[in-house]
Amino acid sequence: MSLHRLTTVTVGVPNLDESRKFYRDFGLTEKAPGHFSTRLGGEQLVLVERPERGVLEVGIGCSDPDDLGRVAASHARARLDATVSDSDVRAREPVTGVTVRVEIAPRIESDIREAHVENSHGARPRVNERAPGILDREPTRPRKLGHVVIGTPDREATQDFFLTTLGLRLTDQRGDHMTFMRCSTDHHNIAITQAPRHFLHHTSWEVDDIDQIGHGAGDLLAVDPSRNLWGMGRHFYGSNYFWYFRDPSGHYAEYYSDMDEITEDEIWAIRTAGQRGGAKAWGPPIPKHFGAPWELDKITPGSAMVSL
Repeated sequence: MSLHRLTTVTVGVPNLDESRKFYRDFGLTEKAPGHFSTRLGGEQLVLVERPERGVLEVGIGCSDPDDLGRVAASHARARLDATVSDSDVRAREPVTGVTVRVEIAPRIESDIREAHVENSHGARPRVNERAPGILDREPTRPRKLGHVVIGTPDREATQDFFLTTLGLRLTDQRGDHMTFMRCSTDHHNIAITQAPRHFLHHTSWEVDDIDQIGHGAGDLLAVDPSRNLWGMGRHFYGSNYFWYFRDPSGHYAEYYSDMDEITEDEIWAIRTAGQRGGAKAWGPPIPKHFGAPWELDKITPGSAMVSL
């Protein structure tokens, strides 16, 4: 796959200073005001002050100029305006208006760490010592930006832009209301959901393991318990552990670990309508506003629920 990762996401927030503090507490490193880096991905989040919150731009990494040429040609065939340079191709997704920037970027080099050994039924590989997860208290630092979930009033058109024009791969499709797509080997990097209007549902950030999710959640909630949204749990689509938090602007931010990896398209079985599973395989009840952010319900009361 010539596309190989998410590079950045630019998000508008009405309360910049409060949002900056949240993402510092979340574990991202602020290299310049509003510009945040992960451990492995470099600068991956940019916050800018805007009257209304929402996603402004998503960056996708490719390998070389030939990849950019293919993306530019695809935009031309679709008769979509695009700005082309030697380093990137920029275009607006026609339905949501989100700018998507495909850029030449280095691949993420994983810092492979020794897996924690766990005792389980029938196997006791860790004896005479405590679990590392109760001793390791380094602050949680996300490894990379994993995925972005966007609401769109026309899921099929937005899906076509990402799959046909940009060249992402379809991973799973939950009925006629949610599509999971990837530009890497991760289960999904972009997911879109049918909604009354465009909005950013959440950004998602990979951490090392379930213990780092728990430690990070504890640190965030010790500062402000109202940040808690939903977790701990395990998703069905993607199989990942999750815990979601609410930032000061109302966006959601997710810690995750243990995501499905897809290296062979021919082996992966896409799940579609009628298949088992929704937003969770297990976990607490889904909060009322997880699938229906409050501002959507104000616009179309009683009909703003989106299925995630």
